[in-house]
Amino acid sequence: MSGSERFESFDEHEGYGGQDGPGEADRADDGAGHGIPGAEGRPGVSEPGGPGGSDGPHGPDNGGGQNPGHPPRIPLPRSSVEDGGQPLPSLAELGDLAPRPAPPALEHHVLKALLGAWALAACSPEETAAVEEHLGDCGSCADEALRLRGAVGLLHPAESLDLDPGLRTRVLGVSFDRRPPRIPVPEWAGPYDAETARLDALLQDIGDAEWHAPVRLRWFEADEVTSRRTTVAGVIAHLLTVDGIVALALGLDDPLGDTPAASPTPAGRTEAYWAASHFPPNRSVRGPWREQSHDLVRTVSFTGSSSGSLPVPYGAFELPLRDAMLDRAFECWVHAEDIAEAVDYPYEPPAPRHLHHMIDLAARMLPQVLAARRRAGRPRHLVPVGEPGRSLRLEIEGLGGGEWLIPLDSPVAVGSAEHEVAHVALDGVEFCRLAAGHVPPAEAAAGQVGDREAIRDVLFATASMSRM
Repeated sequence: MSGSERFESFDEHEGYGGQDGPGEADRADDGAGHGIPGAEGRPGVSEPGGPGGSDGPHGPDNGGGQNPGHPPRIPLPRSSVEDGGQPLPSLAELGDLAPRPAPPALEHHVLKALLGAWALAACSPEETAAVEEHLGDCGSCADEALRLRGAVGLLHPAESLDLDPGLRTRVLGVSFDRRPPRIPVPEWAGPYDAETARLDALLQDIGDAEWHAPVRLRWFEADEVTSRRTTVAGVIAHLLTVDGIVALALGLDDPLGDTPAASPTPAGRTEAYWAASHFPPNRSVRGPWREQSHDLVRTVSFTGSSSGSLPVPYGAFELPLRDAMLDRAFECWVHAEDIAEAVDYPYEPPAPRHLHHMIDLAARMLPQVLAARRRAGRPRHLVPVGEPGRSLRLEIEGLGGGEWLIPLDSPVAVGSAEHEVAHVALDGVEFCRLAAGHVPPAEAAAGQVGDREAIRDVLFATASMSRM
């Protein structure tokens, strides 16, 4: 009996988990050659000379040195497949160990056409194998494949996950250039539409805790830098209430509702809103502000350009609607930068054409501001209406810039190059930050030539246009 047959015989008659384990076999004989009553015919009890007895092929000791005359308690090792004479398993039975089929035979022009898909890992396994085998034989295709793989790497550069704040503005600009909207937004309302959209994109990206991040509002009052501490949500509440001035002029709802304001000025309306709130403003203020900004743009779009001359009262002064919308766009950008600085968010200046409109508004307001400052302090001789007077050339550099002749002696005078007494050059963004009260006049990086007093008056008048 071979080793494998002996092992199978042992499993069949006794086994480790059967009814008669090794302990039963030890008690099958009482030591005197007499079987235990009832042991006849039981599997696992062997008579001397029977299968597995002392006459087995391994002698009395059964090869295990355990109990002579009994089957071994530990199975013997199996013999290998080669020694047993059994056939070897086929390659199909080995599964993954079987060799893969040869790649399909494709012509050179087909393989060359597959190089782009191969570089993008878009080929089937058979096509991939055919292309890679071909690259080992064709030098021109190998060079082309190397170039394509390098190009694929450039398609996925490592960049920040933060979206460019100006992306929405650029996409809308290109879309409107190719297909204008059915109801176009007036040009003077475009900057407000773009700046509110950019600020809304910033607010969408910040978390709940960042709505309570401290923000310091800065402006220039009585020739001194003034500031007020609030939060991100407080800034949006401020924009909501001041935009409400324009909403009231257009017949829309007032965000203050029935809350009385001590003063109709932007600062008075803001203080009234803050005082009426039972809790500090939170991110819930974003919804009313965004809805109001959409209503403003929608309303001026339906009314058309003819509504641009509608007066909008700001308390101590009033602006036509077209200038009021530019003023709101300017303040939206300035306070968006305040918020972005507080939450460490990248923020870019407005588009050049929008920035130009904002600068133009400030340059047109400068003669009235200069006249008001002189009436309050140092009166000068007023030039008759339409007559040229002393002028300052304001040169704004960079995108959105230009040149303006600012009359110095009267808001009704006409700027004249022949009566130019000074020349000031400023960067466009620097000029806007000066007008917002974020840069003191003495620290403005300006190129100056001519009458120093006139230059100082213009710089301080520009900063005095700022407000909370």
